[in-house]
Amino acid sequence: MGVRLLFGISTTLLLARLRQTIVAAVGVTFSITMFVALLGFMNGLNDLLDGLILNRTPHVRLYNEIQPSPVQPIQRDSLRADAHHFIRSIKPKSEPERIRNALGIMDALRDDPRVLGLAPKVVAQVFFNAGTIELNGQVNGIDVVEEERLFHFTDYLVEGDLRDLAASNSSIVLGKGVADKMQVGLNDVVQVTTAAGDRTLLKVVGIYQSGLSDLDKVQCYASLKTTQKLLGRSSSYLTDIQVKLHDLELAPELAKEYAARFGCQAIDIQQANAQFETGSDVRNIISYAVGITLLIVAGFGIYNILNMLIYEKLDAIAILKATGFSGTDVKRIFIQLSLVIGVVGAAGGLLFGFLAQLGIDSLPFETEALPTIKTFPVDYAPKYYIIASVFALLTTYVAGLFPARKAARIDPVEIIRGK
Repeated sequence: MGVRLLFGISTTLLLARLRQTIVAAVGVTFSITMFVALLGFMNGLNDLLDGLILNRTPHVRLYNEIQPSPVQPIQRDSLRADAHHFIRSIKPKSEPERIRNALGIMDALRDDPRVLGLAPKVVAQVFFNAGTIELNGQVNGIDVVEEERLFHFTDYLVEGDLRDLAASNSSIVLGKGVADKMQVGLNDVVQVTTAAGDRTLLKVVGIYQSGLSDLDKVQCYASLKTTQKLLGRSSSYLTDIQVKLHDLELAPELAKEYAARFGCQAIDIQQANAQFETGSDVRNIISYAVGITLLIVAGFGIYNILNMLIYEKLDAIAILKATGFSGTDVKRIFIQLSLVIGVVGAAGGLLFGFLAQLGIDSLPFETEALPTIKTFPVDYAPKYYIIASVFALLTTYVAGLFPARKAARIDPVEIIRGK
C-alpha cells in the first residue's frame, strides 16, 4: 500500500487515542528534557572541575629532580666488581634543581611539530616575613605572555592586572591564602627571604585564586627575571619546561621520548592527574546511565500504550487485512505510530531541554573558592542533543516493533468469526 495511505491510517489511530498518545509523547519529552539538561549540567560541572586542574597543568613537564646517584663510587671499582656492596645513608647529589642546557632543549622543542607551545618556569622555595613570623611559600617564575596564552592565567587572577607583573622586575602575584594570612593587598610591599638567606622587597600587583585552598596558601607568581634575580641565578637557569601539545593523547609517549632524549625527568598529564580523570569518567558514566534509563522507561510506556491499542483495535486491524492490507502494511502502521510519538516527544524534549539548560545557567552560583564563577556551569555541546534524538527514535522504534509484529500476525477470519 502507499506510504501516504498508511501514514493517514496511523494518524487516525493516534487521534482516536489522543489522551494516551499525549501521555506517551509527554513521557518521551520529559525523558529527553532531563537527559539534555542533566548531561549539559554534569559535563559543564566536569569541565569546571577539570579546568581547575587541567588548564593549569602542562601536557608534558620536564624537570630535574634531586635524587641519589644510581651508581656509587665503590661500585665503579673494577677490582671489586664481583664483591657485594653494603651501602647505607646514601645522600642526594649536590646539584641545583635546574635543567641542564634548558635553552637548547627549548629550541629543540620549538622545532617539534607536535608541540603547541612552551612555558619555562623557575620554582623558588621562600619565606614571607610577616612581622616576626615567617610563612612558607613558593614563588613560581613564569614567562607571563606564554603562561597566559597556554594556561589562561588571567582566569584565576581575582585582583590586579597581569601586565603589571610583566612590566616590573620587583613585583609579585600572591596566592589568596598567602595574602589573607599576611593581610596585604594590591600595591602593598612584602618581604621575601630565600633558602639561602637573601631578602628582597616585592610589590603586590595581583591576587591569584585557583580554587584549591591548599595551593593558594603557598603558590605565588613572579616573572622569570624576578625569580632568577631572587635566587641569584643567570637567565639560563630554569627548573621546569612546561609543554603543551597539539594532541593530548601523545603526552605519555612524548614524556618518555623527551626524558630519554634530553636526560631529565618528564611526567605527562595523565600520570600527574590519574585520580582526577578517573573521577570525571565516573561522573560521566553516572550521568549517561541516568539519562538513558529515563529514555528506556519512556520506551516501556510507549510499548504498553501500543499494546493496549492493538487489543482495542482488533476489529479495525481485521477489517484492514480483510480488505487487502498485508501483515507488513499493518506492521508499518504501528511502527509509524510509535515513531510519530518519538519524533513529537523528541522535538519537545530538545526544546525544553535547551530551556532547562538556560535556566540552570542563569542560577547564581557564588562561592569564595571560585570567585570567577557566577552561575552554575552548563555545557551546550550539540552532541547531547544528537545522542538524545537518536536514542529517543531508537527506543520508540523498538517499543513499537513488538506490538507491530503482534498486530501483523492477527488472523482476520478468527476476529470476524468471534464477532
